[in-house]
Amino acid sequence: MAAALSFAGLPGMIQKYIKMRCVMTEYKMVLPVLAAFIVSVVLGPIIIPYLRKLKMGQTERENGVQSHLKKAGTPTMGGIIFLLSTVVTSLFYVKDYPKIIPVLFLTLGFGLIGFWDDYLKVVLRRSDGLLAWQKMLCQLVVTGIFAFYLMKFTDVSMTIKVPFAAGYEINPGFLTVPLLFFVVIGTVNGVNFTDGLDGLASSVTIMVATFFSVVAIGTKSVIEPITCAVVGALMGFLLFNVYPAKIFMGDTGSLALGGFVVATAYMLQMPLYILIVGLIYLAEVISVMVQVTYFKYTKKKTGVGKRIFRMAPLHHHFELGGWSETRVVAVFAIVTALLCMLALLGL
Repeated sequence: MAAALSFAGLPGMIQKYIKMRCVMTEYKMVLPVLAAFIVSVVLGPIIIPYLRKLKMGQTERENGVQSHLKKAGTPTMGGIIFLLSTVVTSLFYVKDYPKIIPVLFLTLGFGLIGFWDDYLKVVLRRSDGLLAWQKMLCQLVVTGIFAFYLMKFTDVSMTIKVPFAAGYEINPGFLTVPLLFFVVIGTVNGVNFTDGLDGLASSVTIMVATFFSVVAIGTKSVIEPITCAVVGALMGFLLFNVYPAKIFMGDTGSLALGGFVVATAYMLQMPLYILIVGLIYLAEVISVMVQVTYFKYTKKKTGVGKRIFRMAPLHHHFELGGWSETRVVAVFAIVTALLCMLALLGL
């Protein structure tokens, strides 16, 4: 009788054990968050004085937002802090989580392009940094390597999940590669345009990275160590980047974050979700495109260029409308958090 009872309870015990193991595995993902956070916090006080000593300071446009002129001289290239934090933390997981390699590559690849651009502008005093064709060529090369690796050396499907249509996926067919290039370069530059206020790109991307971490853990996609590492690294960096910022991320950081966001989206077959969780990025880049196009059109037609926004990118429009810098950052971060929750409902 006792034997019968013990065997009868065995399936339930096994199920309980499996559930416990799953919960423990999910809790383990707190480790990369904490590790990357600690590394960022440690690196900050080391790197910031070093960059200040080298006079790697931000320059502000005279015709830009006047309140930003006081920021001139603040060290830039601070993206090195969270980029190093993410790389160092991720390397401990590469062996057991090889799928983080493409994400790490695109993040680091675009980060290096940004570093080169910052170095030319800040250290060598070349105001334009990389020429437009040089930057685009570098971005195309890095994107091409990412696409090749993704399609040849991983089992990640190139079909795209459709939000709010559970189980439905789109196969782009012959448009797969061109679409990938468009999404990668568009997203990277969208994040770059978002980096214009203290803590803005950091705060928005923390929300996006948290969303991808939740999805990665829930779907067992085995890229969660790097998504969690980015969350921790950015939280640590934000301690130095929040208003009034002690350091700016520069193109080193903004391009790296763009690479991270789009690489993660592709690893999860979720590039369409960028339109939801990354709506702020999209709004920023569209505001610039609309502003420039309308200005050129009206100047050609009337001889006087007119603007739709007070200033582009979009965050400057709100600043010139009377919003404080901290209010813009808070609202944009809250909007992104709400959009991330909406995207979760669309899984």
